[in-house]
Formats: sequence, C-alpha cells, structure tokens
Amino acid sequence: MTAEPAFATPAIPQWFAELLAHRRWVRRTQPFPHVYARDVFVPEFYQRLTDELDRVRRDHPALFGSIAEGYSADGVRLAEMRDGPLAVFTSREWHDLIARVGGVDATGDVEGSVHHHPPGSPFGWPHNDLNPAWFPGAAPGADEVRLPDDTVDTKTGDRAPGVVARETVRAVAVLFYFGNPGWAPGDGGETALYDHVADARAVPSVTLVPPLDNSLILFEVTPRTWHTFAGNNVRDRNSVVMWVHRAKADAERRWGGDLIVHW
Repeated sequence: MTAEPAFATPAIPQWFAELLAHRRWVRRTQPFPHVYARDVFVPEFYQRLTDELDRVRRDHPALFGSIAEGYSADGVRLAEMRDGPLAVFTSREWHDLIARVGGVDATGDVEGSVHHHPPGSPFGWPHNDLNPAWFPGAAPGADEVRLPDDTVDTKTGDRAPGVVARETVRAVAVLFYFGNPGWAPGDGGETALYDHVADARAVPSVTLVPPLDNSLILFEVTPRTWHTFAGNNVRDRNSVVMWVHRAKADAERRWGGDLIVHW
C-alpha cells in the first residue's frame, strides 16, 4: 500500500478552514484508490456534531427510519438536518472539497444520511455505489447545492406531476465516523473494502477501516470500489454516509452505461 498527501492547501473560505483540524489527509492505493483522514474536524466542532446526533436521537427518534430493505441501519436524511452543525455536510464548501479531493467534476447535487447500526448488526453485501440518483429542478448554481426532496424518488426518478427530474450518477462516496467513543479492535462495525469481487463464490481480499471517531474515508465511485458494512458490532455504530454526483453522460463516457447499477 502506498500513501501520499491527498490535497494541498485548497482555496476555501476562512470560516470553513477553521473547522478542519489539519490537511493531512492520506491517499492510499489498496485495495482500490481511497483517501483516509483522522481528526477531520477541530475538537470543538466535532463535539457539536456528536451533541447534535445525541439530541436528534433523544428528541426526534421518529426521524430515523429504515435506510433500505435488508439493510440493518436506520437513519435520517441529511436534508432533514440543515438547521444545525450537521449542515456542514450539505454545504457547497464541503461539496467542493470532496469533489476536488475525489478528482471529479461534480454537479452540486448531494445525497446522504446519518446511519445508525444497533449492536449485533449483520455483515452487509458488497456493492460499489455506481448507482444513478435523480434530483428535482434545474442544475444548482456554482454556489448552491441540491438535495433530494419528496417530489422526486431519488432511486427511480418517479416524480410528482409537473416536476422536472435530472438523472445523475454517484461520483464520490464519503463515510464519516462519529458518535462511536471508545471503539477498540474486536468491537466490529468496520467498513470492509474489497480487492475484488469476482462472483458470489469468490473469497475476496478485504481491508477493514475502523469506525474511529472524527475519521473519514472517501473515494471516487468506480466499477471496482467494492465495499460493505462489516457488521458484528458490539455497540452502536454511527456514521454520515454521503455522495456528490457527476452528470450521467460523464459516467457513461468513463465506464459505459452498462456498468451503472440501477436499483
């Protein structure tokens, strides 16, 4: 495995730069290219993020619903969390940083949720995230982001009468781990990264990324970015899971439309 700095000093607003603890994000090449960072945010802001997670789970548990059929986590959409510190993940500044580090020309569309896996959650299934996503309305401007809403089904493109929907493809995936204090090896709940997934009978090579507080992994979504939740967690496991997107035509030029995995 090789590692190198993921980005130099980017041109970002001062208020946003002050939230970041450092620029020592590391680019790794195995089992597929990805970026890993510890201590992403300064301690004061990280504490605000965990306090907000605790507050929402305590005061608004009904916001948390099933993420997907057969998936063990419940969650709340980032679109529902824009009135507190978790709004940083739907800011244009965060979108642009993630797109720049991921090396993609992103559309300004952001999709994601806060995920909660209860203790004893099962191992997930390998997937690469190369999926379409539909967003309402015209493309966002250079200083805007567009989030999913209830007028368009993000996975299918089904829409309310008269609503315009744009099809995009997931371009960069981000998993930010928080609210998991005291995690230690053997506690489970890692993210498994696969070297290959040839078929259902193959035994792939796996790298486990621990859910350490205030850390993240991000990667450009490609046909070989196979990963999953490793399960067997002995305590609650929390994370932000999100994507920035690229134009569908861009993804088709890169890999061909047949490799885009429709829901």
